[in-house]
Amino acid sequence: MQHRIIVLGAGYTGAVAAGRLARRLHRDDVAITLVNAEPDFVERVRMHQLAVGQDLTPRPFSEMFRDTGVVLKLAKVTAVDVDRRTVTVTAASERPVSGEPASGEPASEELEYDTLVYALGSGWNDGGVPGVAEHAHEIAGRPGALRLRERLAGLDAGQPVVVVGGGLTGLEAVTEIAEARPDLDVALAAGGGLGDWLSPRGRRHLRKVTDRLGITVHEHTEVTSVAADHVTVADGTSIPAAVTVWTTGFAVHPIARASALEVTDTGRILVDGTMRSLSHPDVYAVGDAALATGPGGKPLRMSCASGVPMAWQAADAIAARLTGGKLPKVSIRYFNQCVSLGRGEGLIQYVTADDRAVDAALTGRLAARYKELVCKGAAWGVAHPVLGPARRRRVVQAPASAHASVEAAA
Repeated sequence: MQHRIIVLGAGYTGAVAAGRLARRLHRDDVAITLVNAEPDFVERVRMHQLAVGQDLTPRPFSEMFRDTGVVLKLAKVTAVDVDRRTVTVTAASERPVSGEPASGEPASEELEYDTLVYALGSGWNDGGVPGVAEHAHEIAGRPGALRLRERLAGLDAGQPVVVVGGGLTGLEAVTEIAEARPDLDVALAAGGGLGDWLSPRGRRHLRKVTDRLGITVHEHTEVTSVAADHVTVADGTSIPAAVTVWTTGFAVHPIARASALEVTDTGRILVDGTMRSLSHPDVYAVGDAALATGPGGKPLRMSCASGVPMAWQAADAIAARLTGGKLPKVSIRYFNQCVSLGRGEGLIQYVTADDRAVDAALTGRLAARYKELVCKGAAWGVAHPVLGPARRRRVVQAPASAHASVEAAA
């Protein structure tokens, strides 16, 4: 009997985990199913580029996972029952499917698993601020980026655009928009100082770039509401905004919180050093959906830089437990923060293992090329998940219950 592994979500972390599992385990012993609502990979780190009209390279999963043994299930996850070890999905396509109910609702299907890899990631977080959901745009995913793309394309010269949020996503969005549309009046509303987590060199370069691009920076500014044509800040001031882009953070999918998994107050799954759920040992969680700790016991931040190593760790741990191998004990750490500031400028802020800025920083065109290589490398790693030397090992035994192999190897 094959051990059934289901991976939920095919972003950076889910796709990498599925591919690495295929490379680590003998396909006669395991059945790996990757569940995702879209048929191709989305380069989430490039959504600000898509929003300003740039076209991205298509990366269909059918090509990426060809001849790997990974089965792609195009469906939307609607529920996870960790006690019964089942996942409920509905067909992702809007086209009629066989057996569709008379009501027209998509047919649901229940998938059984022995090991689950939860990689549903995160989405837009409106923070509960009045008017954000109704009037603001987001770039947390492709649909939102495409809607913003259409809206920006329809703006006349001189119209105001406000990007709310001074983190990495906000900085990349505001500089990309200002560079692509120098005819617009572009502003950034940051809750703190501009790049206040960066080194002095990094902050100086960021200020230089925003000044050169003509970006108006509102520092220490809390946006309290959003309307169709302006945003209001804490002191009651109104800032004109024909378009508001909201980038203040991300929220995880609510499915984990609705299950019996142990989660944080924000819904992130609590995991150990192998990315295994603290409450359910047959569930692993990676990427933004999980709360893992790095050096010094600090939580890993939501990012591709955290998620991909988490996926490696989870896949290697699953393979080790199933085959009787040695568990991975590699600590996940940081080296730098890579920020694109338009197509011709960048900032590489070097950091400590626990993500604190150090004095060293790379800036300018060389930093932009560095960031581009990082993005291409991340996409290449997802698009070639099983290249390199395969070390497929056999599952230790074929138990009466496939699930028992996890318990026996734990």
